[in-house]
Amino acid sequence: MKYFGGCDVGSTYTKAVIIDETGKIVADTTLKSKINAEESAKLAMAEVLQQVGLEKSEDLAYLIGTGYGRNKVPFADENISEISCHAMGVHVTNPDVKAIIDIGGQDIKGISIDTDGTVKNFAMNDKCAAGTGRFYEAMARSFEMSLPEFSKLSLSAKNVIPITAQCTVFAESEVITLVGEGKPMNEIAAGIQMAVAKRCFVMSKKAGATDSITLTGGCAKNDGLKAAIEHVLKLKVVDLSVDPQLMGALGAAEYARQKGLARK
Repeated sequence: MKYFGGCDVGSTYTKAVIIDETGKIVADTTLKSKINAEESAKLAMAEVLQQVGLEKSEDLAYLIGTGYGRNKVPFADENISEISCHAMGVHVTNPDVKAIIDIGGQDIKGISIDTDGTVKNFAMNDKCAAGTGRFYEAMARSFEMSLPEFSKLSLSAKNVIPITAQCTVFAESEVITLVGEGKPMNEIAAGIQMAVAKRCFVMSKKAGATDSITLTGGCAKNDGLKAAIEHVLKLKVVDLSVDPQLMGALGAAEYARQKGLARK
C-alpha cells in the first residue's frame, strides 16, 4: 500500500493528512503553528507518519505542501496554493458542493469549484484581519471566553447590537465598551457574527454561490457564524463529513495521490 501526504502550514495552525491509494484518510493532525514554519511542518508530519507506522516523510509516495508557509515544507515534492487545495479537499469530501468561504487565520477567500475539483474562480480579502481567525481570537478575549464558548454565545440572542467598527483593533475596543456598559453579551456577540457574515457576502458572490455554500478553515466550527451567514446570505451552509479545518491538507494529499499514481 502506498501513502500520500498533504501538509498545510497556516499562519495560526498547521495541519497534516495522509491518505492511502483509495483516497481514504488514514492519519491527520492539527497543531498550533510555531513562529518557524519549517518546524511546524516537521512536527505535524512526524505526528501523522507515526500514526501510520512510517519513519520519515520520504517513505510517502508523494507529498505536497500548501498554505501560508508552503515554501517552508522541506520534504515536499512540490507545493500548491491553499486555494486549489481547499477546492480539491471539499470536492473529494462532497462533490455536490460548488462554493466555499474559507476563513483562515489572516484572510477570507471565496472559492468556486469546477466539476473536477479545480478552482473555477476565487476572490480574497487579505488587506484586513477583520472577520478572520485572529479577529475571533481577539473577540473571545474581550468576552473572557474560550473560542468554542464564544462561537455559541450569539445563538441565544433575541436582538442584535450592531458592531460598526471595520478594523479588528477598533472592533475590540467597541466590544469592550459595550460589555462595560452592561449590554447583553449574547446580543453583542450576535452583532459581531452579523458583521463578519456581511463581509462574507461579496466573497460568496465571487464564489458563484446560488443556493448553498460550505465553510472551511477553523472558523467553520463557529456555530454562531454559520447561523449568521445563512441569515445574511440566504444560503444553506453545508456541513462537511470531514473536519473543515483539514480541507487544505486533505486537498494537498489528494493532489499528491493523483500525481503519485500517475508516476507508475
